Amino acid sequence: MKEFQKTYNLYNGVKIPKVGFGTWQIKSGDEAYNSVLTALKNGYKHIDTALAYGNEKSVGRAIRDSKIKREEIFVTTKLPAEIKTYQEAEIAFIESINNLGLDYIDLYLIHAPWPWSEIGKDCSNGNVQVYKVLEKYYKLGKIKAIGVSNFSPNDIENIIKNNKIKPMVNQIDYFIGFSHEDTIKYCKENDIFIEAYSPLGTGYLLSNADIKKIADKYNVSSAQLALRYLLQKGVAPLPKSTHEERIIQNTQLDFEIKEADMHYLESIKNDPRKWG
Repeated sequence: MKEFQKTYNLYNGVKIPKVGFGTWQIKSGDEAYNSVLTALKNGYKHIDTALAYGNEKSVGRAIRDSKIKREEIFVTTKLPAEIKTYQEAEIAFIESINNLGLDYIDLYLIHAPWPWSEIGKDCSNGNVQVYKVLEKYYKLGKIKAIGVSNFSPNDIENIIKNNKIKPMVNQIDYFIGFSHEDTIKYCKENDIFIEAYSPLGTGYLLSNADIKKIADKYNVSSAQLALRYLLQKGVAPLPKSTHEERIIQNTQLDFEIKEADMHYLESIKNDPRKWG
């Protein structure tokens, strides 16, 4: 079995494939359908979407048309960040599962602790209320694992203190040169698994000379190096592409980055969002 198809174990025993296929900014319709179908055809078993992406129907159709057994595909979707009431969260979950056309969701996440238009807003009570919906459908077997996305340690503590089931996953932006060190440390200490979205730094890593220098040593692309780096950090990267060549390339991760090179990559501290 190739490295990207191997799995990690969540604390509740659910197995999550090591590399997921992300669908953020992939348009609904043929683009999303063909991209997901191509990914599945090339061995991906982990598909990540969200109600906010607007492409769940296309993703679900591709999953069904792939003819791969449902239990062999790990599907993630997310509750929109701006929804912070129990009733609205329940409506949104039902909408997502109907959009996807599936009997259950493998992983369901709160997309963010605050609305994207109000980053940093205190929505502590709202997060507790919507997380109760995740717990409800988890207990009913409609969700196999529940968690959060973009949550800080304080945001997660609020969930743990006021709800019954500890989040199993925290999905965060994580790539060479940028990591939420406090969040990662907290999650590891609390057995909360980390997924890495934007594992290529929304493309900036591909033109970074320091990363290319190390990639050339291993005769791999900068993208492959960046993904392998995250695997060696014990997290699940979620690369996305609409091009079959890159979709395939992102699965070719059966090489080992030496310890000295890992330390070198860890020393890179360029965060592109601080530029300009």
